[in-house]
Amino acid sequence: MGNTSVASGASHPRNTPARLRTYGRDESKPSFAELIGECTSSAFHLEIHDWHITDDPRFLAWKEGRPQPEVPTGNAFQKAVQIAVAQGVQVRRVRVVSEPVNEYVRWEHSITAEHNIAIGEAVRWLPRSLASTLALPGNPFWIFDGRLVRFSIFDGNGNVVGHQFSDAPEVTSLCSSAFAVAWDLATDHEDYRLD
Repeated sequence: MGNTSVASGASHPRNTPARLRTYGRDESKPSFAELIGECTSSAFHLEIHDWHITDDPRFLAWKEGRPQPEVPTGNAFQKAVQIAVAQGVQVRRVRVVSEPVNEYVRWEHSITAEHNIAIGEAVRWLPRSLASTLALPGNPFWIFDGRLVRFSIFDGNGNVVGHQFSDAPEVTSLCSSAFAVAWDLATDHEDYRLD
């Protein structure tokens, strides 16, 4: 994980840390199912964007008042998490959100019980106003067994354009600590009410 790869057409600062391995959107990289499938204890996710993946067919259907369609990527995510949880992996997620929440977060909140909690994931919500003094990484991430971090890189429209991976101890320590503090401050999904 010590080298850096730049996707064709991607724009990266010259000083991208060598401890990150960067993959563009279309580059072959470890899948989420592979990463969580290798876990033995934990998979933690910290979300820090109010808008992301806004072209999700489920979000678009919700906005139009239509039933939620089946989405293969969503089903694959749920299956991978269910398998991991059945094998004893603790899966947690914290969503840092601005308040009052926007329509995307409102949709996420509406599907969390069915999409996340029902498959064994624990979800908490952290109002952004409570996160001001936290040292959080600049991009949302998953951390697997406290040993490998996968950052998601978004464009300005909320689309995933690539991922960065790191197993460097200083990076895994930063992310583990950030997640732990955010988790402690956050509110369980069932207790988090939208205004």
